[in-house]
Amino acid sequence: MEDWDNEYSAIEETGKVFGGRGRGFITKNAHKQFQAKVGKKSQDNFTSNSNKFDHDEEENFYNFKTSNQDSFKPDKEKNKLIKPKSTYIPDDPTEDDNEIFGNHISSGINFEKYDDIEVKVSGKNPPKSINSFNEAGLCSTLINLINKCQYHKPTPIQKHCIPIIMSGRDLMGCAQTGSGKTAAFLIPIINKLLEKNQIMSKSSFCTPEVIIMTPTRELTIQIFEEARKFSRGTFLKVALTYGGTAVFHQVEKIKNGCNILVATPGRLLDFVQRGIIDFSMTEFLILDEADRMLDMGFISEIKKMINHPTMKSSSQRQTLMFSATFPSEVQHLAKTFLNNYLFVVVGIVGGACSDVVQKFFSVSKFQKRNKLIELLESNGSSKCLVFVEQKRTTDFIATFLCEKNFPATSIHGDRDQREREEALRDFKTGKMDILVATSVAARGLDIKNVAHVVNFDLPKTIDEYVHRIGRTGRVGNRGLATSFYDPLCDSHLAPALVKILSQAGQEIPDFLLEFKETEIGFGTSNFGGKEAFEDEEW
Repeated sequence: MEDWDNEYSAIEETGKVFGGRGRGFITKNAHKQFQAKVGKKSQDNFTSNSNKFDHDEEENFYNFKTSNQDSFKPDKEKNKLIKPKSTYIPDDPTEDDNEIFGNHISSGINFEKYDDIEVKVSGKNPPKSINSFNEAGLCSTLINLINKCQYHKPTPIQKHCIPIIMSGRDLMGCAQTGSGKTAAFLIPIINKLLEKNQIMSKSSFCTPEVIIMTPTRELTIQIFEEARKFSRGTFLKVALTYGGTAVFHQVEKIKNGCNILVATPGRLLDFVQRGIIDFSMTEFLILDEADRMLDMGFISEIKKMINHPTMKSSSQRQTLMFSATFPSEVQHLAKTFLNNYLFVVVGIVGGACSDVVQKFFSVSKFQKRNKLIELLESNGSSKCLVFVEQKRTTDFIATFLCEKNFPATSIHGDRDQREREEALRDFKTGKMDILVATSVAARGLDIKNVAHVVNFDLPKTIDEYVHRIGRTGRVGNRGLATSFYDPLCDSHLAPALVKILSQAGQEIPDFLLEFKETEIGFGTSNFGGKEAFEDEEW
């Protein structure tokens, strides 16, 4: 155990020597070496060599740092290092229909139980809900695409949100993760665009009709892929822009215009301020995962764009907000930006999906690795998502699992965008059975066949816990979430965990029973507590 802690310390010291970047460089290379050994029993002892680093790697990094001095100079205004500009160019999206339409999560055996979930609609004169897509008055092209996606019946949020958006009303939607909210806003918006049948006029800058803002790069890519499904074979152009990629490449992709633009707030504001993107034609504004965007500190950037001179007023555009939780900050945002809106709540705000079996083990910090191996051995080769709190832990756990012959990769904010996308692709395609992640992967990601979520470290807020376990048990499928509860670190979360378990009809472990009578509410996220661009790269 001391060797494991020494490894952390040695990496931290190396990081200080190399301007805070030694840890990522060394662990990335070590990780690749370990991944290359998957399937082969190592002859070396992992822990005995854990604090020994390859001298050539450190020397190579030193040479790189020396020849790229400007990239590592401190930013005096913000007292942090300036990241080098990204030159990463993502691969072009596939044009293969089998890939485009084949990566969805099929509805599970509990899908019919969705009709039992309570839905509350607040506001004046809400339109009648639908029970089938054919009732929504959608054009035949879109109905065919919905069938191609194998969406046979709308989910509760789709039943209510599709007619609301079709009627032109603003909307604030709250629903559990995995409830189908992306399709709930894409389907009616794309239908409206198709009915207009208006081909974009050429311009020297991008003037999208639809702006979709999301908090993370991964969610941006996912919504872009969903929008491509519902607009496949039509005249509509869908584009995306997000940090961590080469600016010139994204400018090239959007300069001829697009109907639908999916973006992270940081890169979007940058392009607006450069005059690359103009809001004069924007008729639909969607803020997805609004609570997460506030949590990441993006409120200032959102306000700048909504108040931009080219943005239409709230009475001239349709604004939609979606959030899994509804704390006071999100309520204020809705009142400020929405006009005569309807409020749709599906299930319990901030509650967990009942299709996910939640299990807890009381585990000390130093027992977690052994317990993780025990869990993975008992669950076979099913796809597993492991969440940790700290970025440094992510790479170490992935490396440790590879050494134990469990194919694993990792994703976190310090990995460059190419590595993040590669890790996610390896996990989605089954090349790697295990993805170790920080909260980067907790929000909104729809990954097929995730059977098990493990909270190696519990998060600091109950909202984040709900989002993490929501990566499994989606669209009526059953899932398993296992959490390691450390009494020394996690007791602050105990009352909220008890409430979540009770509301989902789950068994409460003995070591949490003492917190059963404690009153606790939801919406505990620390909004605005992080640097807005912590996860953005220019």
